[in-house]
Amino acid sequence: MKEQSIRSFPGIPALLLLLLLSALAVYLFATNLPGTGGSVAAVVSSLVIAVVVVFALAGFYMVEPNQAAVLSLFGKYVGTVKDQGLRWNNPFFSAKKISLRVRNFESGKLKVNELEGSPIEIAAVIVWQVVDSAEAVYNVDDYESFVHVQSEAAVRAMATSYPYDQHEDGAIALRSHATEVSKHLTDEIQERLAQAGVHVMEARISHLAYAPEIAQAMLQRQQAGAIIAARTRIVEGAVSMVEMALEQLSARKVVELDPERRAQMVSNLLVVLCSERGTQPVVNSGSVY
Repeated sequence: MKEQSIRSFPGIPALLLLLLLSALAVYLFATNLPGTGGSVAAVVSSLVIAVVVVFALAGFYMVEPNQAAVLSLFGKYVGTVKDQGLRWNNPFFSAKKISLRVRNFESGKLKVNELEGSPIEIAAVIVWQVVDSAEAVYNVDDYESFVHVQSEAAVRAMATSYPYDQHEDGAIALRSHATEVSKHLTDEIQERLAQAGVHVMEARISHLAYAPEIAQAMLQRQQAGAIIAARTRIVEGAVSMVEMALEQLSARKVVELDPERRAQMVSNLLVVLCSERGTQPVVNSGSVY
């Protein structure tokens, strides 16, 4: 079922024409009343005109900006009218109004397990718009409910595809890669809503947190990871500085160091550098651990 346009008639001229026909019917009836010698045919004509006018009034409908009227004839789809204002079509047509405006909603907080199995709470904001009125009306029972249910299902599916935090370089995580995750979520929702004539303009995470029962443990884990990363950076910097110092001493021939004195100097430099930065290496028999 695909949307197809249908021609509609401007409502104002059609309304004026019906008013003229109504006035004609009243005139014919008033001037040809029974008992006044008037024509019976004129009276019948006035009654027929009146019935036609009343029946034609059922063909009027309003179309607001960014709205479409889906017309059907005895259950068969006829076409869609997007012309604004008062419109007129066959009175036998039934019109169903569909909003084409951009809409958005925020899903409820969903509790799901991320890729590594940890329970998290996640919610998303989805911006969407109806682009095919025929599909929205006839392909699904209630397109608004369909959008909400399928969007939440897509959020659940997306959340299980990524870990909460990035543990490896280059890996995509929910917390650190908002752009990539949003694109994946948008594509996931669009795939589910394509048959409903809906275009997903944007989908992004609005709430992301560990579930309350593990939030404290995960906070401690993050703090421990931050401490380890900081100490690793300090040690890497200290080793680089020692290496640079030895290279400078060797290049300038300031002092000749045998392997034993070289190891002792490395140990002393590392002790000094790491202790200044809060990380103390373990020195054992001239080796640093």
